[in-house]
Amino acid sequence: MKKATPDIPPSPSEADYAQTADANAVEIFTETDPVALFADWLADARRKEPNDANAVALATADADGLPDVRMVLLKDADAAGFVFYTNLESAKGMQLAANPKAAMCFHWKSLRRQVRLRGAIEPVSAEEADTYFASRARDSRIGAWASAQSRSLESRFALEKAVAREAARFGLGEVPRPPHWSGFRLVPQSFEFWRDRPFRLHDRLVFRRESPASPWQTDRLYP
Repeated sequence: MKKATPDIPPSPSEADYAQTADANAVEIFTETDPVALFADWLADARRKEPNDANAVALATADADGLPDVRMVLLKDADAAGFVFYTNLESAKGMQLAANPKAAMCFHWKSLRRQVRLRGAIEPVSAEEADTYFASRARDSRIGAWASAQSRSLESRFALEKAVAREAARFGLGEVPRPPHWSGFRLVPQSFEFWRDRPFRLHDRLVFRRESPASPWQTDRLYP
């Protein structure tokens, strides 16, 4: 019999499930608006998650169809879509320019909840990007000019030199948004809301629509 890999927890026991059963005895899904449901869950996460409740795994694909995934920070979410910002010349920026489709996965461990969504990608407006960029800390704005994101870095010292060069260039003046830095909006075509339940009998509720103008259709999935 193969031994379990060290440090990977075993499957929960009957006693483990019994301890969490009451916490997971939640009401049945009754929501009809996925954006409103997401807003409720995000608000809960902001109260209970210790770090970055708005962190989300963003999945893209390169020219060969090979998937890429990384964590980004959600900066806006409403009926129009889910917004994040990046260097447009980064790996994800280049991939999204070539294939403007993506998927996201939020996982809130403290809440034992997960939300997955996917759909088309569109650029945010210049006005949106300017407004958000201006709200960032000054050093973060300088860093956006200094970093050739996703490209080879000779050394940490080379990055520090680039930051110092850009800081000197701007001096005490305003730091504008770089032309290579902006945001994307994921316009959801589908959502899946997942809640942990004992014995892996989880709740899964899916929302789908044919187009952004179409009404949402719901479906429940086996766990």
